[in-house]
Amino acid sequence: MSSSEQSTPGAAPLKADADILEAVYQIILERKQLVDGEKSYVKSLFDKGLDKILSKIGEEATETAIAGKGGDRDEVVYEVADLFFHVLVLLGYYDLPPERIYAELRRRFGLSGIEEKASRSKES
Repeated sequence: MSSSEQSTPGAAPLKADADILEAVYQIILERKQLVDGEKSYVKSLFDKGLDKILSKIGEEATETAIAGKGGDRDEVVYEVADLFFHVLVLLGYYDLPPERIYAELRRRFGLSGIEEKASRSKES
């Protein structure tokens, strides 16, 4: 297995690091479909509804900001991973694949922030 491949028991090896977001997203979608009574953190978030998912994103964003202010690089990585995970749960709630986000980032790539914001106000 090359250094860019990773293995999770019961899962196909990942071919590139970017694949991890898609792999986590697919697991989230699987957990979303679990029947009532099956234990899963993700399933519990979906069962509690959108407000709970949004609350977790707010919590993780705050923890990310605190970690950033604290300057501990490992803590920043840990908190950003939590934030990414919960954002993927939100995407799963709306059945929005991560590719939609990648496409939007590609669209914005090479634009200044000022140009990008101006283009949004013209579209409205």
